[in-house]
Amino acid sequence: MLKARIHFLAGFKSKRMAIKLKYVLFALLVMLQLDLSAAFVKVGTGRMVITPELPFYLTGYAARDSMATTKVHDLWAKAIVIEENPSSRIVIVTTDVLGLTPAVSEAAAERLKKKYGIARSQIMFNSSHTHSGPMIWPALSVIGDYDAETIKRFTSYTVSLTDKLVAAVDMAMQSLEPMQLSHGTGNAGFALNRRYKPGPDAATGKERSNRSDHDVPVLLARDAKGVVKAVVFGYACHNTTMTGEHNSVNGDYAGFAQIEVEKKYPDATALFVLGCAGDQNPMPRGTLEYTEQHGKELAAAVEKVVDGKMENIGAPLRSAFVRTELPYQPVTVETFQKELQEGTKYEKRRAKLIMEARDKGWDLSNHNYPVQAMRIGNKLTILSLSGEVVVDYSLNAKKQYPGEHLFVAGYCNQVVCYIPTERIIEEGGYEPVSSQMYYGMPGPFEKSVEVKVNAAISTVMQKVGLHKK
Repeated sequence: MLKARIHFLAGFKSKRMAIKLKYVLFALLVMLQLDLSAAFVKVGTGRMVITPELPFYLTGYAARDSMATTKVHDLWAKAIVIEENPSSRIVIVTTDVLGLTPAVSEAAAERLKKKYGIARSQIMFNSSHTHSGPMIWPALSVIGDYDAETIKRFTSYTVSLTDKLVAAVDMAMQSLEPMQLSHGTGNAGFALNRRYKPGPDAATGKERSNRSDHDVPVLLARDAKGVVKAVVFGYACHNTTMTGEHNSVNGDYAGFAQIEVEKKYPDATALFVLGCAGDQNPMPRGTLEYTEQHGKELAAAVEKVVDGKMENIGAPLRSAFVRTELPYQPVTVETFQKELQEGTKYEKRRAKLIMEARDKGWDLSNHNYPVQAMRIGNKLTILSLSGEVVVDYSLNAKKQYPGEHLFVAGYCNQVVCYIPTERIIEEGGYEPVSSQMYYGMPGPFEKSVEVKVNAAISTVMQKVGLHKK
């Protein structure tokens, strides 16, 4: 009896000590002003090689007329899953391709919803927009006159790409483990506004904008031992350092940046997210050496953030996804009929697509446009915009939500055209007008697209708990 009583008292004292220790630890957290929401969440990563079997046609430059037969390095689909609980997740999938079609991203999202219960708002697909990656059929089909066997290969690759996006998320789901998230922002200066010209613009009489977004947002995951396991980083600049005369598979500067980051942190998966790069080009450009140079500059900016002081973040995880309709300027049927007869080879191909769509009864008056937001804790929001979004959208969003750290991404979920602002539509040129032809779209947007996109941004931001200043 005495022995049992001694064990009971010892256990009682141990419990009292444990309770006291909990109170002490809680007090220390309060004293240190740490955010309790920054506790560990589960994180997993996965990756799949998506390099096409060579020879294969690359996409992005209409001037290319032969298949690539060599590669500089592999292309990847990578995924990171962040999980608060099985019903609260954020999934980011990055791809070293020019742009995903709605068919690819939505098919992958639907399969993952059925498999894991991942809601559409919880998963974002981003394309690096490398111009040294494979054709994703039927995107940019206007740029080439391809035979049936080539189109069959394009289609087969596109189907396999969907499978690999799902497989990358499968790997991430299977590798979930507790990790600490943190975030920070660096800077890289090689992006320049390619629309800028000194002096008054011919169309508006005003000087064109010279704006760029040189922020390098970083989202980091470390395991319980402090080992870096995932580095998600972004930049707003076209992946076009390798120009059209080059015809070898590579991920451009973003591909080299990811390689460099993974060299520095060998246990990590590096995921590049392209920002609002629609009117931004890397400078200088045109050689493999410049491509590596920009990649190393971006990687150095990321590493400076990771090795510096970052802010911890965690639960809750919130997400929102909406669609809006962006109206096209009216174009008559006669215009496309004339293009079929008298246009350039690109205009004829575009006109053929438009007339076929019209005969099928498709609505060609609007573009269905998705906008998404994913918020981690109460400090970081990833704003995901679709298409080739110009930089003004990123810079304006950051002004409207100054208290929040915004990771603004373009080229998300689908890349089927440029998304200009009212100012750029008024100025005219490649992004708002000419590019629509290469994408097979019916024409320039109405000026109201900027208002509609910003309204959709406000909607998703409100749904994740943010309001404009």
